[in-house]
Amino acid sequence: MWANLRKQIWQWRAVFLAAPSVAFVLILLRACGLLQPLEWAALDEFFRLRSLEAVDTRVVIVEINESDIRNGKWPMSDGELARLLEILKQQQPRAIGLDIYRDLPVEPGHQELEKVFKTTPNLIGIQKMIGDRSGFAVNPPKTLSELGQVSANDLVIDVDGKIRRSVLTVKDNNSLNNSLGAELALTYLAAQEITLQPIPAAQSQRRKFKLGKAVLVRFEANDGGYVGADAGGTQILANFRSLRQGFRKVSITDVLEGRQPKDLLRDRIVLIGVTAESSGDIFYTPYSSEFLGQNVKPFTGVEIHADVASQLLSAALEGRPQIKVWSEPVEGLWIFGCAFVGAILSWTQRYWKVTRQKVVKGVTVSLPFTSASLVLAGGAVVVGSYAAFLSGWWIPVVPGVLALLLSAGAITAYIARNTNMMRQAFGRYLTDEVVANLLETPKGLKLGGERRKVTLLISRLQGFSAISERLSPEKAVEIANLYLEAMIDVITQYQGTINDFMGDRIFVIFGAPIQREDDATRAVACALAMQLGMDSINTKLSSMSLPSLKMGIGIHTGEVLAGNIGSQRRAKYTVMGSNVTLAYRIESYTVGEQVLVSKDTFKDAGSILRVDGQMQVKPPGMQEPITIYDIGGVGGKFNLCLPQKCEEILITLVQEIPLQFTILEGEHSTEEVFQGSLVKLATTSAELRSPQPVQLFNNLLIHLLPGGEQANRLGDIYAKVVSVSAHQQIEVGVRFTAIPPEAAAFLAYIRQSGEGEVGSRMR
Repeated sequence: MWANLRKQIWQWRAVFLAAPSVAFVLILLRACGLLQPLEWAALDEFFRLRSLEAVDTRVVIVEINESDIRNGKWPMSDGELARLLEILKQQQPRAIGLDIYRDLPVEPGHQELEKVFKTTPNLIGIQKMIGDRSGFAVNPPKTLSELGQVSANDLVIDVDGKIRRSVLTVKDNNSLNNSLGAELALTYLAAQEITLQPIPAAQSQRRKFKLGKAVLVRFEANDGGYVGADAGGTQILANFRSLRQGFRKVSITDVLEGRQPKDLLRDRIVLIGVTAESSGDIFYTPYSSEFLGQNVKPFTGVEIHADVASQLLSAALEGRPQIKVWSEPVEGLWIFGCAFVGAILSWTQRYWKVTRQKVVKGVTVSLPFTSASLVLAGGAVVVGSYAAFLSGWWIPVVPGVLALLLSAGAITAYIARNTNMMRQAFGRYLTDEVVANLLETPKGLKLGGERRKVTLLISRLQGFSAISERLSPEKAVEIANLYLEAMIDVITQYQGTINDFMGDRIFVIFGAPIQREDDATRAVACALAMQLGMDSINTKLSSMSLPSLKMGIGIHTGEVLAGNIGSQRRAKYTVMGSNVTLAYRIESYTVGEQVLVSKDTFKDAGSILRVDGQMQVKPPGMQEPITIYDIGGVGGKFNLCLPQKCEEILITLVQEIPLQFTILEGEHSTEEVFQGSLVKLATTSAELRSPQPVQLFNNLLIHLLPGGEQANRLGDIYAKVVSVSAHQQIEVGVRFTAIPPEAAAFLAYIRQSGEGEVGSRMR
């Protein structure tokens, strides 16, 4: 038995470790108040999602709005206020709430107002008991205070500036008063013989009150998402009823001029107060903003008091539920339960390879069942919490969802840690995506392949071989590693799969083993980012007193055979086919800092590419010429651009410079040496005159012969043929791909001097 128990504990070890740890941390964070803002935000969203209720016609607001203020009705004299109250009394409301301070006379008409106070037993005045931010309270009207017709005007505001609690009573050092909304509701209900009655309870239980059909539970400092809140007086969690849809309102101007509807106020609660936002008597509630804090809408104090009265009337007469909370132990068990659910879902499915497949724009996307189950579980927590909220319960949804996700994340991290060592072992020799294909795909280790459409990127450092011959092997490797490190970072950023390093070339695949919708566009963006990254590489090389490098990139999209190719003893994930060869051919046409793409890639990438030029070429083995495009930028979400290329001006030399050249085939030169001369010159290009025909895009190895012993010290210049024209003699346009420092200095001297008598000068 014990052996079996130990076995079960070991099998579920990660769950027993992760779930309690996550739950304990969340409970600790919650106790420190760090989750309080998130729980308030979730509660606010629940309020906003709730459907509107019918307008409560039992409450009417006589408002002082912006129009009344502009028409001189505010501030209101005591005489005008007395006349307003007399008019209201004629419709026999059950209760009148005067949400206007009258601790000091406002002449004329103070005596008339005092008389109205004494003859209106259902009139409730206000006082500010706790004091505002400056610490000053406001006294009630003296006459109403002597008659016991005074209520508290204080509201409880959370630290984020919103009201989420309704005040029933306010207590200071000298007295205890009902709030204005509560006093008006109790006055209204007294006509139906409904009173507020304390419910006897054990000392350990919270205080409760019975009001008609409702049981009101007093708010405590740590209820719901609150931590250490001020629970002074008697408060309940607000279950707002009528704020969003509003109350029936009539302006004081309409009342004073007799334009209010007949019997609008009969047997109703009437509140008199300022609703103009310019008065500054504004507050914020969960309804004050939409999701992410947009469309802020404030409410006035008289509307808040009216809603408190509406809440209490609906609860007492109709049994409308009030917001209740679980006890702290029950909430703790809820958080532990959610943590265990998340951990169990993740742990039980760690070897479950069942996936849900969905076709998106022709591409099959596999959704891990673990993720789907977590989304469903998280959705169930949110939906269940919202359903409970509609029934009057505030369940801590944020800690529940966090417990679910964090415990699953902890399990995932534990599993990832166990596989990370294997990834590290393979990762030094294979790309991350190939490793993932081997480890996570059921057939990842089997030999064989599949035909799929991919985009191939071939980059090559032009003239690197010539530069490396002039350096020590250690320095050449240092330059290569500097270049490769920067390029690998860029390729990884754009989710390319590095298939191979071949000398000064990098072979990158987009679309295998992971296929994405934007493979062609990402490949072009990656190429542009690689070209832009050459600036920082050349800056470092310059600081090392080394010559700068240039890179050409060719890109082609087509169908290939992709998979694990080789034998049982040694295999490699790669791609094969004629389209691979064509990608290499396209790269061979690059000159300098170019990105050349095939028509297939251009078609897949779309209209967001900036084309700097295009040309027709006929690669060896092709029956027909193909179009390739010189790309200078990509728009959309990538938004990358290379500097615009300025056309160089070739300077015609007064005296031609003799030279010799050979045609390179691959990395090697042919044995035949041809004679020619340099006739025009620019910074990175030149024009040669040669009796020997050459082909467009031939790579040439040029040796200048200015005369004298200087010829042997200039070194070999590498160039690519970019134009060929035949008149009386063959004129060849070339672009330099690698120039030794001595030859570069010599050519710069020629350009600056603009003279052709170089041979005699060099002698």
